[in-house]
Amino acid sequence: MGLYSEILEQPEVLSNLLARQMKEVERIASALRQHEIRYVFLAARGTSDNAGRYANYLWGAYNRLPLALATPSLFTYYHRPPALSQALVVGVSQSGQSPDIVSVLAEGRRNGCPTLAITNNPHSPLAEEADYVLDICAGQEKAVAATKTYTAELMAIAMLSVALAGDRERLKELESVPLWAQQALKLDEHLQRISERYRFLRQCVVLGRGFNYSTAFEFSLKLKELTYTLAEPYSSADFMHGPIAMVEQGFPVMAVAPGGAVFDGLLEVLRKVRVEENADLLVISDRPEALELAQSRVPLPGGIPEWLTPIISIIPAQLFCYHLTVTKGFDPEAPRVIRKVTETT
Repeated sequence: MGLYSEILEQPEVLSNLLARQMKEVERIASALRQHEIRYVFLAARGTSDNAGRYANYLWGAYNRLPLALATPSLFTYYHRPPALSQALVVGVSQSGQSPDIVSVLAEGRRNGCPTLAITNNPHSPLAEEADYVLDICAGQEKAVAATKTYTAELMAIAMLSVALAGDRERLKELESVPLWAQQALKLDEHLQRISERYRFLRQCVVLGRGFNYSTAFEFSLKLKELTYTLAEPYSSADFMHGPIAMVEQGFPVMAVAPGGAVFDGLLEVLRKVRVEENADLLVISDRPEALELAQSRVPLPGGIPEWLTPIISIIPAQLFCYHLTVTKGFDPEAPRVIRKVTETT
């Protein structure tokens, strides 16, 4: 089993997670309602940090919970953690092994805060430190680059949002995610062909906004760790505040641009870099006006609510990164330097 097969497993993983854990998520949500929670304090690293960016938008938009991303060095090196009164302290980690993430939950407990671990290892140090544990049930992930555990973390975050709100309509939308994931995988051969165009890719920017700000970061991370491309992620709004100056004729711009509240603004940025600067555009979208601007078009399944698009939009990005790695002659199973479990302090 390798990276490619784990990408293909995602519809089944997402379906199993929803079937096996929704009752537990509802139990956790019921317990959390007994606490006077004013905000969420979330600690994560790497891919899980990008899942935290999704939670920032989702729990803020649908659960009215402000979310702060933790700075673990304040806990481990400076020994000056912030006050955590009335916080829900969340640790997100596939392995649950990283001491700095565990230290944040430990401090939350010392402050009397409810603590939640979202992890693929329910017997990990992180899980042992938590009051509540949400097992993402992704099964063993052998590839160094995280794929199925990332989408399972997003799914778990979405499930908790639905359960906290008691929203039956959004629960029905959530049940369609595995089908949309299966449809996204049908882009596999198309993405393999597109990867040939980028054989000599050395640098690019990756744009997203709103819920898919997280996708821009995760897409760029996969480009970095698998293809060794200098890929910089930006909100399309931040990109206009200076970084757009990098763009010249043929400069590669990757964009995740499904329909939704932020689409029109992102579309204007894409028009600017394509029409005015003649950038080389790869666009992942379900909207024809965005796809028509691109030299490389990656159509998403239609009908996905914006709040769920990050779970689906990252799948073609994963496939593209896998195929580009192979096209460049690198080994997707053995990225240089990095390991599967990184324990930072």
